[in-house]
Amino acid sequence: MSKKKKLRIKKKRVISLVLVLCLLLVIGGFVLLSKPNDTKKEEPSNSNTHVDEPKEPDLEEIPDRRMSLVMVGDCLIHESVYKDAYKNGKYDFSSMFTYIADIIKNYDLRYYNQETIISGMKASGYPRFSSPDAIGNNLVDIGFNLVSLANNHSLDKGEKAITYSNKFWKSKTGVVTAGTYDSKEERDDVPVYEKNGIKYSFLSYTTHTNGLKSSKGHEYMINRYNKETVKKDVELARSKGAEVVMVAMHWGSEYTHNPTKEEKEIAKYLSDLGVNVIIGCHPHVIQPITYVGNTLVVYSLGNFISNQESLGLAKIIGLLASVDIVVDKDSNVRFENLDYQLHYTKASKERKGFKVIPFSKLDDKTLKNYKSIEQKYLKIVKGE
Repeated sequence: MSKKKKLRIKKKRVISLVLVLCLLLVIGGFVLLSKPNDTKKEEPSNSNTHVDEPKEPDLEEIPDRRMSLVMVGDCLIHESVYKDAYKNGKYDFSSMFTYIADIIKNYDLRYYNQETIISGMKASGYPRFSSPDAIGNNLVDIGFNLVSLANNHSLDKGEKAITYSNKFWKSKTGVVTAGTYDSKEERDDVPVYEKNGIKYSFLSYTTHTNGLKSSKGHEYMINRYNKETVKKDVELARSKGAEVVMVAMHWGSEYTHNPTKEEKEIAKYLSDLGVNVIIGCHPHVIQPITYVGNTLVVYSLGNFISNQESLGLAKIIGLLASVDIVVDKDSNVRFENLDYQLHYTKASKERKGFKVIPFSKLDDKTLKNYKSIEQKYLKIVKGE
């Protein structure tokens, strides 16, 4: 065979081999492309994995929490007041408080002292008061939700009346009360409530009960003030998480604008215990608002409503005070927007048409020289 022919045969073999190799590559690529994907993901090794640690909240970014509080004083339902409310066979006091309803509606906590017990018995006036359910119903309806029940008239109608009163108030959804109780266990348990993320407790005490006493073994029914009891209650409130402790105090002497020595001593003691707010009632006239240490003290709000005009103008001028209670990220408490205004209880000479009117709504026809009267009483509030 010639060299030329051998070269052609060798060349054909090389070409054939190349073609076979190309064909094998094409077939292999087709197989790889047609193979289904493996859905199982390989777990990354620990050495190559980075997991972000949970980020601690920046304390500087935690906003302050706040709740607003508005306060009025003694609800004294004298005979002429409940008789004026009796129309068409039932009691209705709501028309007496239309101006107040407009003022308090935008506050979180709305306080008053129910001086005359809602007893479930026939209505009566001084000296042993008994008030109809309607006064409580009407005041709750306009927004009051923080009610003090411990005062010198709590035992006016005996223990049966306290039991009725407690049942009445417990039926009011969203209303916080303190001062009278159905058992020792209930009295010794200090509830903690929450508003706008702030945990608070509300306590109420009276320094006297007009010489009346609970029967033996039933002393728990009315919260009489004493240092040991208050200390225990405040400490319990704190142990249960209360950031704000408010105390309603029924104290002092009637008809004096100056806080008594007793009031000042109690205020100092409560402040030392860490109480944040003290709301005072009983004198039936207004007294100063001040600070004792870090404690906001309203010594006396005066009468909210009453028929004490015969005892002088001061007894029908009351105080409506308000404040924002602010709690910071460290649970420190401070007060902002402290404000107050006077109100006047108007009635005819026949003791009809009772109405609580803010001084901002008065004129000289309703109360002569009301502007100068307002300045006089505001000075008392300021302690001037």
